[in-house]
Amino acid sequence: MARRKLTGLRVLVTGASQGIGRALVTEAAKRGAKVLAAARSAELLGYLATEVRGAGGTVETVVADVTSPEGRQAMVDAATRHFGGLDVLVNNAGIGATGHFMDSDPDVLRRIFETNFFGLTETTRVFLPLLKQGATPAIVNISSVVGKRALPARSLYSSSKFAVAGFSEAIRAELAKDGIDVIVVSPGLTQTNFSQNMLEQKAKMQLDHLRGMTSEQVAVATLRALEKGSVDVTLTLKGKMLVLVNRFFPWFVDWKAKKTVRGLFADEIAAREAARAGAK
Repeated sequence: MARRKLTGLRVLVTGASQGIGRALVTEAAKRGAKVLAAARSAELLGYLATEVRGAGGTVETVVADVTSPEGRQAMVDAATRHFGGLDVLVNNAGIGATGHFMDSDPDVLRRIFETNFFGLTETTRVFLPLLKQGATPAIVNISSVVGKRALPARSLYSSSKFAVAGFSEAIRAELAKDGIDVIVVSPGLTQTNFSQNMLEQKAKMQLDHLRGMTSEQVAVATLRALEKGSVDVTLTLKGKMLVLVNRFFPWFVDWKAKKTVRGLFADEIAAREAARAGAK
């Protein structure tokens, strides 16, 4: 994996209007990169561009939805028009949902995969010709700790991120011949509006995102990984511990997860057992 300096590199960030994406645009521009910020909200992109340019950074914006062929082509056209190509693609756009699988709407799972997986893979596909011509080219896929160890009530989001991990591993080898690095960054809890923007929130136990890393900390760690040419980076101490324990003692993580769920549904379990006893 190549080491690189961000100064002068042409970088595209998807999902750039809020949260981690916004912080990535700001931090990359601060380090001298030429940044193309892509998102669905023209208004939020306008605010971001004003802030970055006011600080002396170079940024262009494009209104685009990664789930549509037209949106993906708009990003390609913008990268070519403004910068003459692309060196780094940061696939950051993502959506989520919480709740148990049996209670979820099938359409929600499909919408999550359209953005988190198919949007990511097809954006990667359309940019490969430009990346092959880029300087120290790289693809950075923003995944999640739950893309390494699935947790209850996160099955929809988690499965999409597991798919990202598998895709990234495969193309990392495939693109080595073209000199394109593939980096996966897996944040844990992050202080963003992600939870407020979820498609569904049905989990009995909510995670406290305010206790997680800030978007700026995730952005700094991501760009550090890009500069160092790291392959796979897991963020937050709790995230690293979860992955480590799961690697050597997956049975323990399973036991803990089952115990937590049983505790949350203790009344339901007791009622069911009582009903069974009464039926005998």
